[in-house]
Amino acid sequence: MAEARMNTLSISQLSTLRWDLETDVLAYAKHGFRGIGLFRQKVEDYGVERTIELLDEYSMRATSLSWGGGFTGSDGRSFEDAVCDAISAVIQAAQLRVDTLIVLAGGKNNHIKTHLRRTLCAALDRLAAVASEHGIQLALEPFHPGCGDEWSFVNDLQSTLAIIEQVDNPSLGLVLDTYHIGMDPEAIRWLPDVARHIHLVQLGDGRHCPHGEMNRCLLGDGCVPLPELMEMLHGNGYTRAWEVELIGEDVEVISYDHLLNHTKRYLDQTLSQLC
Repeated sequence: MAEARMNTLSISQLSTLRWDLETDVLAYAKHGFRGIGLFRQKVEDYGVERTIELLDEYSMRATSLSWGGGFTGSDGRSFEDAVCDAISAVIQAAQLRVDTLIVLAGGKNNHIKTHLRRTLCAALDRLAAVASEHGIQLALEPFHPGCGDEWSFVNDLQSTLAIIEQVDNPSLGLVLDTYHIGMDPEAIRWLPDVARHIHLVQLGDGRHCPHGEMNRCLLGDGCVPLPELMEMLHGNGYTRAWEVELIGEDVEVISYDHLLNHTKRYLDQTLSQLC
């Protein structure tokens, strides 16, 4: 039990997108969260130095920074521009003392599979070298193909693991987002094989398999087997942050205070049942 509670409870700022960074930090602390998943736009709006001071004041740990990547040109940037931006994100993460920089591959952009993988690995080779110098962990995030084609051509744990092994740099691991992965029984069977590469777990739930825009619901209200997944991850040695990301139509109508209160109660109850 005590070991289970070592995991920092964190909220991604994407869950409270309409709030500014200061409001996020104050509200997260008020509701009992000790971690925050930082969103680069909010950090830049507030200022890096002010963000550092605010996090220190509230003893708030930055569990992640979102995001760097988009190396395939699907967002209109060149490969070199995307790599340079991701390197800037690594340096910013180091300044903020962030645990993990989340990395998105980019969409298919009409490229063939071999070209996509070669492009991504070339970018990750360069990025991981910089991350190693700055003590930052990179976490490549697979996206469910039903809602993330424009964000990432990497869609499952098997392909993510293959890319990590090809790059072969200990700074590179993965984000396991239960909304993208948790509804796939095949993915769940892969968890023991990828557990040592997991740099961050993001908890998300949904009432149905992703299709179109991401539409998450409050934790426990959907069909993702969160307690079982958390038990399995804990049993395979995961002691890093449980970072919650809640976005989509089902939660947009809920007040942020209610969202935070419900999330904290759910996590406390679920963690209390972990062996």
